[in-house]
Amino acid sequence: MKNTDFQRKIYTVSDLSLEIREMIERRFGDVWVEGEISNFKSSSAGHLYFTLKDDRAQIPAVCFRNTARLLRFRPENGKLFRARGRVTTYEARGEYQIIVDVLEPAGLGALQLAFEQLKERLEKEGLFQLERKRPIPMLPRKIGIVTSPTSAALRDILTVLKRRHEAVSVLIYPSEVQGDKASFQIVEGIDYLSQHTDVDVIIIARGGGSMEDLWAFNEERVVRAIVRSEKPVISAVGHEVDFTISDFVADLRAATPSAAAELVIKSQEELLQRVAGLEERLQGNIRRRFSTLRSFLASKVGSRGFVVAETRIRRLVQRVDELAFRLEQVGRSGALTRTRMHRVEISQQRLSSAIHQSLRKWHDGFAAAAHTLDALSPLAVLERGYAVCLTPEGRVVRAASDAEVNGMVEVRLHQGKLNAQVLSKE
Repeated sequence: MKNTDFQRKIYTVSDLSLEIREMIERRFGDVWVEGEISNFKSSSAGHLYFTLKDDRAQIPAVCFRNTARLLRFRPENGKLFRARGRVTTYEARGEYQIIVDVLEPAGLGALQLAFEQLKERLEKEGLFQLERKRPIPMLPRKIGIVTSPTSAALRDILTVLKRRHEAVSVLIYPSEVQGDKASFQIVEGIDYLSQHTDVDVIIIARGGGSMEDLWAFNEERVVRAIVRSEKPVISAVGHEVDFTISDFVADLRAATPSAAAELVIKSQEELLQRVAGLEERLQGNIRRRFSTLRSFLASKVGSRGFVVAETRIRRLVQRVDELAFRLEQVGRSGALTRTRMHRVEISQQRLSSAIHQSLRKWHDGFAAAAHTLDALSPLAVLERGYAVCLTPEGRVVRAASDAEVNGMVEVRLHQGKLNAQVLSKE
């Protein structure tokens, strides 16, 4: 054996890998690296794996779960990011990598990117569509408010409500509106007011601030709580130029907390004007209805029912007159005894009662007949918005098969008629 054999230091693969790792970690224990993300994937445990690259090189990167869960956005392939961490080696594959402790977009800020990503995802779900928005009650009896009990936003809302309508009740759910706990408390407030109270509408509110200050209202858990709320929700967050994700999914967005109070309840003056307008419309409808009924009754006076009733009444009147004449004659002759006079009085009372009963019976019968005629009248049906469709020969169209494609039909309305062409039928 040569002497040089005793001077050699022979490493095992593991020993060499360990020394290389220790050397790299001492030299690059805290570095920032900027590059484009590619090959992004997420493990079932929540760890993130990707590659940072530029046009000449690339380095594998891993972001473990404890760090990844703090990210407000999701990394995307093709986007430029800055990563802070330590360079180390992965001995199993004999390659170096960076353990990421901080990750942020190189262009947009982290919050802005998270905002855009969540907004795009929720928009694809259809949560911003007007069709799913619920109407706000015109005059709610009780209003629920989720906000900080010491905030200027709450004072503004209460001041406006007191000025516009003192009778409205307010239920306040105290919540932080900024910080790590805020989004959880806002969700609790929305769920509680929605499911366990009799409020008619919910306002979530806070004053203006930076994107960081307003971020609780961009959290997905708050957005989902607004969507599942059983009561309509008004978002009154920030100033007029501020927008949050909550604004997009809420049933109504108010530019400021004060504006929310003005939108949620009409002033007393506005309500009085609306009531006066409705009263005027009601009176007009009543006058028109009475006019229609007068015309209807006038048109029925000459009908057979009226003629029969009038003939019966005249006969009864004539019979009464005849009995009265006979009574006078008997009285003048003095031949009628007191007992007979009493019997005549009883007969007269019975006859009078019979006449009144007959008149009442005929009156009730006529009223019922008039009501039935009005209900069965085709004109009354048309007046309610229905129409009658006729063929050119005058036959009523009851089924699609009764009309021909490209043929003409006549549509009779309450007022006037339409000549129409059949384009298709189903």
